[in-house]
Formats: sequence, structure tokens, C-alpha cells
Amino acid sequence: MKKSLLSLFLILPFISFAQNFTLKQLATGKNTSMRGLSVLSDSVAWVSGSNGHVGKTLDGGKTWEWMQPKGYEKLDFRDIEAFDKLKAIVVNAGSPAFILKTVDGGKSWSEVYKNTDSAIFLDGMAFWDNQQGIIFGDPIKNKMQLLKTTDGGISWQDISENLKKQLKLGEAGFAASGTTIRTADGGKVWVATGGAISNIYYSANYGYTWKVYSCPIIQGESSTGPFSITFFNAKIGIAVGGNYLKDKENTNNVLLTKNGGKSWFKPEKPVLGYRSAVEYFNNQICFATGSSGTDYSLDGGNTWTNISTQNFNALQKAKTGNLVLLTGNKGNIYQLLW
Repeated sequence: MKKSLLSLFLILPFISFAQNFTLKQLATGKNTSMRGLSVLSDSVAWVSGSNGHVGKTLDGGKTWEWMQPKGYEKLDFRDIEAFDKLKAIVVNAGSPAFILKTVDGGKSWSEVYKNTDSAIFLDGMAFWDNQQGIIFGDPIKNKMQLLKTTDGGISWQDISENLKKQLKLGEAGFAASGTTIRTADGGKVWVATGGAISNIYYSANYGYTWKVYSCPIIQGESSTGPFSITFFNAKIGIAVGGNYLKDKENTNNVLLTKNGGKSWFKPEKPVLGYRSAVEYFNNQICFATGSSGTDYSLDGGNTWTNISTQNFNALQKAKTGNLVLLTGNKGNIYQLLW
């Protein structure tokens, strides 16, 4: 009996935590579907989306400044990387492909990359530090598109030839939240592909050489695969996805790794449905979101519980801080509170 009471006492804080999740609306009504999200601190965050919209907050989401880079109002900015309240980089999906950079808080934007190839489709962007970053895109002639910067995004070099393995027919990336590419210290980078087949492409040296690991998540159709990956450290990670055309189904749509993506295993209890973003809050607390809802885990991703069935695209925790934001359609920006 004493052991049972002790066990109950130990889990009570987690039960209380689980019961107090709330989603607070911070913004809505803007004609944009937002998939780009860069949360820097408890105060500063940037978002990007369709119809050329970019948003910025300096007060933790209480107020937002909206902008549309002149001449690029029709673009769908699927990913954004911000460095502070003044510097940010956005990338669009589709052709032609553009990368834009601002150094004055969005008052003006410089075009730092343009590709008019009809097959170009950039999926996501990640940075190792303020100078070194990488972008990946769907294959052209079976070659994954890879761009790299070493000068803070002022210039971009095509490093696609560094990846020797050709992608299979029907294998591509997903630009669902800009998080099918992740970087870590020391030049580590992971890229997840889906569709006809799902793989994890891994480099430990800033994209110079690559290894390829099979990802056994749901796959085989153009609408299936991993739509987001995250890594707590070089070994521990999570992949989420599913079939976005059947977003309430949760068949084999969340996997865990303990060896940096070399192998994957299923959790004990999966997320509720299709998910397009996943994020660690700490080594135990994780969040995942998508068009059919948002879930949390208190055990590193092994068991998941649904918070809401509201539609979102992206989710991110502050790089330095505890602010957790979610973005979706119709200009919806929410904060996750507990």
C-alpha cells in the first residue's frame, strides 16, 4: 500500500501538468497560411506564409507587425530563419524559387538567390550558427537539391553533388513546416524524405558527405511519409507524419530513434492523427501538431495524449526561453500554455 501511495504521489505533478494545457489565440484574420516559424526567445519570433506574408513580434506575441516584401507578394514563404529582431531569411516553395534576406527588421528585403528551373521546389532550411546554413529541395533529375551558405545567407552555393545517392522515383521532401531538415552542433544535419519511399539523409560534416538510413514510417503514396523530424541530441529523435489526405488516421505515423536516425521504433501510444510538426520542450516533454490536432508527451515521445483537434501547420519552442507558438491557416497564431 505504501509503495502504491508513493507511486501515485510521484505521478501527481504530471497528472496536474497534463490537465492544464491551453491554447491561447494571439493573432487571426490575416489572409495567409503560415508554415514558417522561427521563435528566438520569450519575446522575439518571426512567422512566414502564403500571399507573401511575414510577421514579427517583439513582445511574446501580444502584438504583431506584418509585412509583404515588395515584388514577392504572391509567394508562399514556407520557411523562415531569424537571428534577432532585425535579421531574417525567408524561402518560398515552388518555381521560381527565391531566398530573401532582411537586416533592418523587414523594412527592406534583398534577393540573395533565384532559381527559375520549372522543377525547383525548396522544402526547408536550417542553420548551424549565424553564418552557416543549409536548404534542401525536391529532386531534379533524381538529385536532391542542396544549397549552403557560409556568410549568413548573403550567398548560396549548390552542393547537390555532395550527395552521391540518387533519390528514387516518387521520393521527395515535404514543405509542411520547414522541419524535415534539422541541424545540430558540429556540422550534423538530418533530412527526411517521403512519398514513394522514406529515408533519412545524414551528414556529420556540414553537408560534405552523406549517409542514408531507411525510415520505416508510413510511405508508398505521394501524400505519405515523415512531415517533421526533431532531435534532442545527436542520438535521440522523433519523426512524425502520416497521410495528409487522411489526417485523422494514425497508422504508423510517429517513430523514435536512439541512434541518430540509423534505426527507428514505434512508441507505445501514437499521436492522434497526421502531424506536420514535432518539437522537444525538454528531454521528456514533447509536442506535435498538424491539421487534425495537437498532442503532448511527458515521456520523451513514448506515449502521446491529445490536447486539441484544431488545425495547425507548425509548432516551435523558443531557442532561448520557454515560449511555444503554433501557426496555421487564416493568420492563426496560438501560444501553448500550462
